[in-house]
Amino acid sequence: MITLENISKDFPTTACLRNVNLTVEDGEFLCIMGPSGSGKTTLLNIIGALEPPTEGRCIINGTDIYAMTDSARTMYRREHLGFIFQAFNLIDEMTVFENVELPLKLKGLPANERRSRVKDMLARLGISHRAKMYPNELSGGQQQRVAIARAVISFYSPASDSLTNRDTRGKSLILADEPTGNLDSKQGNEVMHLLTELHRETGATIVMVTHNHRDADYADRIVELFDGRVIK
Repeated sequence: MITLENISKDFPTTACLRNVNLTVEDGEFLCIMGPSGSGKTTLLNIIGALEPPTEGRCIINGTDIYAMTDSARTMYRREHLGFIFQAFNLIDEMTVFENVELPLKLKGLPANERRSRVKDMLARLGISHRAKMYPNELSGGQQQRVAIARAVISFYSPASDSLTNRDTRGKSLILADEPTGNLDSKQGNEVMHLLTELHRETGATIVMVTHNHRDADYADRIVELFDGRVIK
């Protein structure tokens, strides 16, 4: 699924990543851990086609994503990537329902299917009663749950339906930056169970950054970074 070859990333005052080589298999649930400043989020952004490396290649499904045109990378992110950002990145002018529905609109799904899938996802994350509210009316934890719902909605179908995303099996990638960072332990466990279920049902590959050892235990494999290098 993912091959990182000699990835380095330099910023004006520091080298953030240094000669990182890493392979992630199709359908794997990988956790990246390390202290603050070790390069975890930068590595996640490179995998997510958001931040080009200074050196090296990021190959996903056989394609070097930084050899693509900008428009091709944008299409790739829309069709195959789900992001869970630590900073939420919700659209303030949209309601909770509209934020979660947006990826399905971009994919061109019919309105009735969008409504069904969004309603089920909001119920799963316990935020159905917030559907008509706006991000600035929510607590930090509630905003994080909306962000998670939006990230995974493209790869999730209501339990009452058959899985509609079989064509994405082996192609979909979920990138999670501290996905439970703003949730209490009960809500965090619910989110991790959801990600685990999604991983099992859709075959999506998950790459997660976390400081939480309990969350890391859900992963198939843990990679540790220190000072921009893979050490374990």
